[in-house]
Parts: sequence; structure tokens; C-alpha cells
Amino acid sequence: MTNPRNLFIFSFIALISIYLIVFGQNKTIELIQSEYLFILALIPITASLLYFKFKLKNYKIKDLNPNNTFSLKSTISFFLIFQVVDYFYEDGFIGMISQWFLYWIMGLIALLLINTINYYKNYKLIYSSSKT
Repeated sequence: MTNPRNLFIFSFIALISIYLIVFGQNKTIELIQSEYLFILALIPITASLLYFKFKLKNYKIKDLNPNNTFSLKSTISFFLIFQVVDYFYEDGFIGMISQWFLYWIMGLIALLLINTINYYKNYKLIYSSSKT
């Protein structure tokens, strides 16, 4: 299975490259800055994940969210549906690709939340069993 971390890194590099080619540096920076609230939302989510990772570093982590995985095929299908919708509602190709960074941030938030929830469930399971 493909590592989501590598996919996010590769997709970020590809996204920024396409933005720089299509929009240029100033417009790319402007598009990224316009999503600052979503970027700021990554800070507490990442902090929570790091907190639970630190607390559970000596424990074996179980995947308590087995139903929260998506196949690459369903992810691409979901993305393509949004691309068609954005093409019509965001004034064509340029408007469509201007939404890609937002999708990337939302995907990253979803991935971090799923991992944080898994670590939280493991934390509750480990610490509730150690108290009894």
C-alpha cells in the first residue's frame, strides 16, 4: 500500500509546481495565503497528534479505525467529481485548479484527524486499562 505521507509530499510538490507554471509566483503566494485559516487549523491538530504520539511512544499502537481508509481509486474518483463541478462553477480550468490547494489542505486535515483519533482511542484504552 502507498504511504499517505509520501503521497502528500509528492502531491504538494506537484501542486506548487503547477501553480507556479500556470499562475506565476505572486498569484501562487496569494492563493496559498487566502487559505490561511485552514493552514492555521493544522497547528492544533498536529499538536494534538504529537502529544498523543509522545505519550504513547513506548506502546504498541493498534489501528482502531479500520473502516476509515479509502482506496486510491475511490479517492481519485471523489477528486475527479469535484474537478468537474469546479470546472463549471469556478469559471473553467483556471478556477478549477485554483481549488487544488484547498483540497490538499482538507486532505491533510482529514489524514491528521484520523491519526489523532486513532492515537486518542489507543491512549484511552491503554490508560483506562492501567488504572484498573
